[in-house]
Amino acid sequence: MKLEWRRVSLPLKDPFTIARGTLHHQQCLIVILTQDGVSGFGEVTCNNYYGHTYESLEAALNLVRDAIAEQPLMHPRELYKVCQAVIPTDRFALSAIDGAAYDLYGKTQGIRTTEILGLNTAAETRSSYTLGIDSIEEMIRKYRDQPDWPVYKIKLGTPHDLEIVQALRAVTEATIRVDANCAWTVEQTITNSRALRELGVEFIEQPLPADASPAAQREVFEQSALPVIADESCRTEEDVARCEGLFHGINVKLCKCGGLTPASRMLQQARALGMKTMVGCMIESTVGISAAAQLLPLLDYADFDGANLLAEDVARGVRIHNGEVEFSNVYGNGIELLI
Repeated sequence: MKLEWRRVSLPLKDPFTIARGTLHHQQCLIVILTQDGVSGFGEVTCNNYYGHTYESLEAALNLVRDAIAEQPLMHPRELYKVCQAVIPTDRFALSAIDGAAYDLYGKTQGIRTTEILGLNTAAETRSSYTLGIDSIEEMIRKYRDQPDWPVYKIKLGTPHDLEIVQALRAVTEATIRVDANCAWTVEQTITNSRALRELGVEFIEQPLPADASPAAQREVFEQSALPVIADESCRTEEDVARCEGLFHGINVKLCKCGGLTPASRMLQQARALGMKTMVGCMIESTVGISAAAQLLPLLDYADFDGANLLAEDVARGVRIHNGEVEFSNVYGNGIELLI
């Protein structure tokens, strides 16, 4: 198989702010696996928080390129073992290769990735739409630009978090979830949870820093008036068991855990432990969203709006329309590259 990649810079419709900073463009690599004239596509984003740049990702891909070139077409789980042996710690790069592997294998076999993963293709979980941190007026404007989604995820981590939620609740009856991106203390989380419950918020995502002590996490778990979902605290398969008794659920992101292969195992493990399951996304193109959406049958919650936040996309595939996940007629992950 031949491994290639392309750098892309994805422009956003609006600046996107979370507690850690603001994006105007998202830098990504589109990874391409080709066998006998058929190509599968994967995606990985550059990410300052996790220390991944174009250069670091390309260095990892260069390391594994020859090992992939020596392989015939194989099941994505088998290719994952080959790649993991060469770049065991670069889960971002692994995730892009894994996504491309499922897309390629599905296209060559004439089946969708959900079937390759052994999942029932019928699923009704809907995606949220994310409102990044901004002035209250701008956040309401962004909501009014996308008024028909069933669920909104509101990014928090400001001095006026409750006022933001109050203002948005005044203009919508939709389900609201909040994501503090590690910005709150234990005391803030417990206090805010009570006020947010009164505002009809469904859950709080990652209120404490990822390096918060188990004792702090347990205090929030036990005293929060709302369920708490792990994001930055649940990056790898080993983290799932550590989250039991500290979080009510986990949010898995393909780039953090290493791709569809480990993500599917993490979600099944979380379900077995009685935790809620969610898959989220970075701001990314339809390439990455189409891969993540293949896990929909395993999910209680979904956050697949990354491509909806873009001014320009680079692919066709799975489409998220007002929260509905609309699958492509193309096999694999369903991706057709436009560049």
